[in-house]
Amino acid sequence: MAQRKKLQELGKRSRYYHSQIDMELLLTGSDYAQLPDSYVIFLCDFDPFYKKKYRYTFEMHCREDGTISLEDGNHTLFLSTCGENESEMSEGLVKFMKYVKAGNTESAEEYEDAFVNRIREAVRNVKASREMEERYMLLEELIKDEREQSRIEGKIEGIQQALLKILSKTEEVPEKVRDIILKEENQDILDGYLDKALSSETCEQFLEMIEK
Repeated sequence: MAQRKKLQELGKRSRYYHSQIDMELLLTGSDYAQLPDSYVIFLCDFDPFYKKKYRYTFEMHCREDGTISLEDGNHTLFLSTCGENESEMSEGLVKFMKYVKAGNTESAEEYEDAFVNRIREAVRNVKASREMEERYMLLEELIKDEREQSRIEGKIEGIQQALLKILSKTEEVPEKVRDIILKEENQDILDGYLDKALSSETCEQFLEMIEK
């Protein structure tokens, strides 16, 4: 499933999807041992965790001892088109993610990977189907919105980091100020914070200015 949600929302969304899968698989009166492993896979045209990985895999482990696994059978994977760790990934996965990220012209080209080419052919058949044309147009719109949202979020994060850097030149930024900046996602408000930070001599003065 393609996603453009923020990190916190993605985590809770994965939890919801796993619960829905279990509800469908486990009939009333059935034994829990009959539950098969479940996989929830998010296809992201952005980097959900900002670590430049093609794949992020989450499973349940003990916080006190990371070698202990709960073995609940839940696996959550985030596949990102913005990965840069090609040497750590299989060649097939990297080619698939590059195919996903590619524009329409490049996506129509032949790939030196059987799996990617099968997907490419399937997409071509879907495009040719008049019955599926409306769904395909909706998918393109969702991907376009996802990329635009990723661009906006990247700009907001840049302003937040710039604010923290300016304020930290004279002193360590208090936790309260840091939380206010990192939780604010309105670009106009952050731009106003930036002007106040440039004219403030201390974090305390900055805080007084934004709380007026």
